[in-house]
Parts: sequence; structure tokens; C-alpha cells
Amino acid sequence: MLLALPLFGCGPGQYADAPAVTGVSAAEIVGTWRCVDGTEVTMRADGSAVVKQLDGQEFDFDDQWRMSGTGTWELTDRPMGWSDGQHVSLRVIRRTSSAWRKPADAASDETVGGGGDESRAPAPGSYTWTLELERRKKGLALYFFFSDPDSRNTYYLEKAR
Repeated sequence: MLLALPLFGCGPGQYADAPAVTGVSAAEIVGTWRCVDGTEVTMRADGSAVVKQLDGQEFDFDDQWRMSGTGTWELTDRPMGWSDGQHVSLRVIRRTSSAWRKPADAASDETVGGGGDESRAPAPGSYTWTLELERRKKGLALYFFFSDPDSRNTYYLEKAR
């Protein structure tokens, strides 16, 4: 029985199909990136960043908080994330606001404010995302996995045109 246990866990190559993008320049990252429900991430040429209503990565997504704030970004070749190749490290250093997503079974898709629900903790005061890169027909996309990374749920950010 003990010999079968490694067959059920995360094994090498489980995320081999996560694209390993290289050759990306910082100029390709600079700009505003958007996702659903008002999410917007602006990365400036000086390395600063402004985040609006960005959800948490991996299991933090399940806490249903959304964060807005200011911070920094860096395009890096350091080993991190789920793929080989380059990544963007996005860090909010100062949270300016926090809100929550409504549960998927709620009547409305609107975000609820962070002021009146003491049963949930607000978004952290600072937070770091590791963004994977993917080349698509429309151009470069940034993404991270949300909820259980084994489920391969992806949260894509596409560059505003």
C-alpha cells in the first residue's frame, strides 16, 4: 500500500503543459491588464504597479477577497511558479481597499464591500502574485492558477488595447 501513495500526489511533469515562455521584454509587460468584474492591473516602466480588484492566487482565491493597492512588479527568470521560463512577480506593498466576491450561487455578480462583514478577514495588507506568461494569437497573456492548483483553474489577465 505504501508503494502506491506516490501515484496519487503531485508528480514531476504534472504541470508540463504550462507554457514556458522566454524572450519577453519588460516593455511587453508595461501597460494595463484586465480581467472580469473590474479587475485591472497597471504595470509602469519604472517598476511600479497599481492593482484594482485583483483576486487572491491559488488557495487564497477561496477566501473570496479582492484587493486594490499599489506596489511593484518585476519580470524575472528566477525559478518560481508552475512553469519554466519567465514570470512576473507582482507585489502589492500597500493595500488601499479590500472587498469580497459574492458566492457563485448568489443572485448578483456584484462585489460586496469590505466594511460590514466581520465573519471574513479582509485582504492582507500586502500580497505577492506569481504570474505565468502565455503567448496567444492575440498577444501575450498573464495568468495564475486559482483555488486548488491541481484543478488547473486559470485567471487570465489580457492587455488593454
